[in-house]
Amino acid sequence: MKTARRVALGVGGTVVLLAALDAYVVVTVLIDIATEVGVPLNHLERATPVVTGFLLGYIAAMPLLGQLSDRYGQRPLIHACLAVFALGSLLTALAGSLPMVVGGRALQGIAGGALLPITMALIGDLWDERERPVALGAVGAAQELGSALGPLYGGVLALVPAFQLFGVELGGWHAIFWINLPLAALAAIAVQRTVPGRPAVPVAPAAAKIDTVGGALLALALALLVVGFYNNDPAKAILPPWGLPAIAAGLAVGAVFVWWEIRSPVRLLDLAGTRKGPLLATLGVSFLAGAALLVTMVFVQFTAQTLLGLDALEGSLVLGRFLIALPVGAVLGGVLARRLGDRPVTVAGLLIAAVGYVLMNRWPLDLTGHPIDLALIVAGLGLGLVIAPISAAVLRVTPAVQHGVASAAVVVARMMGMLIGIAGVSAWGFYRFQSLTADLDTPLPVGVDAATYAQQLAVYTAKVKAALHVEYTEMFLVTAVLCLLGAVVALWMPKARGDAGRAGTESPA
Repeated sequence: MKTARRVALGVGGTVVLLAALDAYVVVTVLIDIATEVGVPLNHLERATPVVTGFLLGYIAAMPLLGQLSDRYGQRPLIHACLAVFALGSLLTALAGSLPMVVGGRALQGIAGGALLPITMALIGDLWDERERPVALGAVGAAQELGSALGPLYGGVLALVPAFQLFGVELGGWHAIFWINLPLAALAAIAVQRTVPGRPAVPVAPAAAKIDTVGGALLALALALLVVGFYNNDPAKAILPPWGLPAIAAGLAVGAVFVWWEIRSPVRLLDLAGTRKGPLLATLGVSFLAGAALLVTMVFVQFTAQTLLGLDALEGSLVLGRFLIALPVGAVLGGVLARRLGDRPVTVAGLLIAAVGYVLMNRWPLDLTGHPIDLALIVAGLGLGLVIAPISAAVLRVTPAVQHGVASAAVVVARMMGMLIGIAGVSAWGFYRFQSLTADLDTPLPVGVDAATYAQQLAVYTAKVKAALHVEYTEMFLVTAVLCLLGAVVALWMPKARGDAGRAGTESPA
């Protein structure tokens, strides 16, 4: 029985890892995708839905499909998610236009977002309360491993030489998504052989209820916020003409979501018996850390490819300094939190990360030979330090029966931070770039000799790089501010390990 459970856990962790890899894999090849589907390099803001579309689908699907698994069983839901994931991968691999890429990525997100809570629910069915935290930790590690390996994984697969078969492009960045088809098929076979089917038992009406209203409200609120921040022409303003109304509507729907979750008999996250203040503060820290994490992944990669002139894989290796420091910091954070407590380690980690981003803000225009490793390692170690304390703090302030959904809430909060953070910070950054280059005229090889044109092009390219440098370094400074804000919010996290004994016994704050 123990062997069967471990095999099921390994398979569940593998499908979570597959989805997590694809959450971050596009970071490496975003410029390549944008170029191929007709997005010019001076308008990369038009490619942001490739990232936000996946994240929106991921977050929206996670709570609802997790609840569906409670009703219909984990195995059929995992099969359904793998099928949709494969379909999204197929559409993305075949895409020749930006809307098709975004649509395929959104389908991948919907399927990938459901796999984490379904796997956690599987653990809840197979493990008793005493052994469950270890199994949940293994699945959480698979999720974190995907964030660390995703960009490097994408960079390696993008090295597949471009080639066509029957007129279909299979190499380059397309290979990243083609390989998902056999991987999803193998995962489906493994799930069928190892994940136990749920026996047909009567389901009580109350247990069968699913919070579709809450899920729809959450998805709508996030979608409105993303649409409000998305400006496909940031030359004149940070936000599009519809920006403020959409953001206001998103905040209003978010307030309705909170109201509904407080009063609904069936909730996405039941906080009954939970100390709400420390829990919400911890989820807030996860939100802000997620925003810092994705801004780093996207714009360090952009910096490497545009300012240093590196290809996708070389850029991912630059980002690798940050990604290697992240899990090292996570392990160190777990060790320190056991001795010092979750709150001080989280505060210290975010302050260290802020120092790293300040160092990145001070990067010179000419990065050739500049020691950029220190800033990336400091930022990665700092953000890594908060991973274990956040998860531990959430588990300590929630009853044992809610540990699975609480662990998923940490991931949801981080993904929401990634979604809103990349949308908001990039809106400011792209506006800054357009304002800095508004007076530049693209030189044309018309009416001038070759030497003069080459000189004009060199001057133009230098000014564009200078504008990109200002954009990126200012965005890193904004990210430092997010980390400082996270350190302040972390002061409301649980005080000490002794709080664990009171979890679920005190009246909610």
